[in-house]
Amino acid sequence: MARHSDLYRLIQPVPDLRSADGRGPVLVHGLEGFTDAGHAIEGATDHLKDSLDSQLIVEFDADQLIDYRSRRPPLKYSFDHFAGYDEPTIQMHAVKAADGTSFLLLSGLEPDLRWDGFTESVIDLAGSFGVRMSIGLGAMPLSVPHTRPTTSSAHASDVDLIRGFTAWPGEFSVPGNISSLLELRMSEHGIPSAGFTVHVPQYLAQTAYPAAALNLVGNIAKIGELDLPTGELEKSVEEFTAQVDAQIAHSPEILGAVELMEKQYDEFMETRMGSDSLNPGGKPLPSGDEIGAEFERFLAEQSGDNGPEVS
Repeated sequence: MARHSDLYRLIQPVPDLRSADGRGPVLVHGLEGFTDAGHAIEGATDHLKDSLDSQLIVEFDADQLIDYRSRRPPLKYSFDHFAGYDEPTIQMHAVKAADGTSFLLLSGLEPDLRWDGFTESVIDLAGSFGVRMSIGLGAMPLSVPHTRPTTSSAHASDVDLIRGFTAWPGEFSVPGNISSLLELRMSEHGIPSAGFTVHVPQYLAQTAYPAAALNLVGNIAKIGELDLPTGELEKSVEEFTAQVDAQIAHSPEILGAVELMEKQYDEFMETRMGSDSLNPGGKPLPSGDEIGAEFERFLAEQSGDNGPEVS
């Protein structure tokens, strides 16, 4: 089917992915790696697979794509023997939205190797399935407070795709990642492509942050015209926020740092000055490391605490 078919195997039978009006499916690609702060990509893709009818249709060969020494897969040990191996996976599922509309979901680990071959394989598969649009997922840590609405930055091959969303202005260079490369290559091959990078509080970037996953799922639903469930994620957001707020309430140092971040964030949102940064002028915001260190100190003093893990 594709020029780089040695990188994957197609699992039959492949369902009909066309919608009732004959349109091809949307391809959502969320690969965990360089840009998955708050485990937002993992949370969003797992939620879509778990809450909807999904069928595995493509399995990529992780042995050719993953550098095991840079990201060592965990082995499970039980008393006197090794009991299991958490094999890395890169997969494409056919998923049915709540209204029955099918879309494709590419998920798993971001490839370390053979980026050109991998992107060409995905593009060839997209052409074979008649993909009408691709949507990429990303997450980055920023100096934003968890007490404010979770936001994201949109980017697209055609600005009309992201009307009503917010994009970072200006020109700059970022470290390469497979999601952004796929977005670029899709566009070059004539497939409309868009993506969202959700903003995660830096001091919570190392723990699962459900508000970020919820933001990504909402963006997918809106731009892809897909009916996606969010009830479980919304419940997780409420529970997580309550845990963090309870921890903050017992630490005047953390509470003061978060309140300062709220103030400066609100000033920025009101004035929209320096819109290429979430740190407006004035007194510098406390760094995520500083707040995270304070969280760690506070949590270490608690006994039997099962709250969110913070960086």
